[in-house]
Amino acid sequence: MEGISAFLDTLKEFWPLLVESTGQTLYMVIAATVIAYVLGTPLGILVVITAPESIWPHKTVHAVLSWIINIGRSIPFIILLVALLPFTRTIVGTTIGATATIVPLTIAATPFVARMIETSLLELDTGVIEMAQAMGANIWQIITKVFLTESLPSVIRGFSITIISLIGYSAMAGAVGGGGLGDLAIRYGYYRYQSDVMILTIILLVIIVQIIQMAGDFASQKIDKRNIR
Repeated sequence: MEGISAFLDTLKEFWPLLVESTGQTLYMVIAATVIAYVLGTPLGILVVITAPESIWPHKTVHAVLSWIINIGRSIPFIILLVALLPFTRTIVGTTIGATATIVPLTIAATPFVARMIETSLLELDTGVIEMAQAMGANIWQIITKVFLTESLPSVIRGFSITIISLIGYSAMAGAVGGGGLGDLAIRYGYYRYQSDVMILTIILLVIIVQIIQMAGDFASQKIDKRNIR
């Protein structure tokens, strides 16, 4: 009982910091995800449509874009985070805090998003694309009316996966003063040996991830035509 009482006292003491840190985590993760999708979605689409035997084949463009995506995805986030410190300072004027963390999060997420979009589009039945071509649809119409519309359930699932991945990345950013729950866990749970604070941040991260995953699954199932009977 004493352990539970002490844990509850810690929760009460750190509740304002936990709320603030949770807000920071959600702010930088959602902002980075939105920007990454704005940048990564066209990149993923281009990789698909320029592939051999696709609707707009271009070997050189496809190879270059695939190479860029692979390079971007192969760099560990903690290394990318440190390497981008000068660039981050140039963009936002500082290298600490939630806003500064958005920069490396976005750069790390963009190739990831591009690959997720590519995977979602490649799952489509080629017969649907061929039908659209036979009906005289142009490239833009196929992209908007076939690719993006038909792959939307998969894209939504990828969206939730991206957010969850960036939550993990944002926790790493706490090691260099990136703000959010990761920063709180490191400052109090690691440097000050307050394991109860570390446990609280882990619980909050697990809850956030579960909510995002369930929301993504629910939204995907709702708009998936295969689930309509």
